[in-house]
Amino acid sequence: MTDNDSDNAREPRPAADPAEVAAQAEKFLVGLASAFGTSGTASRSIDGDEIEVNLDGADLGLLVGPRGSTLQAVQDLTRVVAQRRLGDHDTRLRVDVGGYRAKRKEALGRFVNQVADEVVSSGSARALEPMPASDRKIIHDALTGRTDIGTHSEGEEPYRRVVITPAGA
Repeated sequence: MTDNDSDNAREPRPAADPAEVAAQAEKFLVGLASAFGTSGTASRSIDGDEIEVNLDGADLGLLVGPRGSTLQAVQDLTRVVAQRRLGDHDTRLRVDVGGYRAKRKEALGRFVNQVADEVVSSGSARALEPMPASDRKIIHDALTGRTDIGTHSEGEEPYRRVVITPAGA
């Protein structure tokens, strides 16, 4: 091993403080909103190594995008800034903008229960449109208590979709 090799070896870092990760995420999100010509306020919720940072304000739709696609990218960027900069690999960081995730969860729950009712009355399975894993999980969770239908996912990313089937099919 040469002296140069020892310079390149990484020393193990202590686990990052979730409050510090959240503070970095808040700072980044407020700055991002400002860069888009709007303003926002950030708040956080920390439960162990689970961190949720919310950005609220007017005119933040651009940071959400169609079906939350831009929000997913904002979350990924925020993770890079807040977690990787601190060398954090232990916390789980989620970002929400304007309460979009809660609204999306509620809307998807209503929609898939209507679809499930149609599947039961028609007796025919129905495949939903391809969607990200987070939306598929919401759908599976929303229908988990129903005994008259079943759900499964099929296909390969990014075309993976939920299929709702009549019970026993």
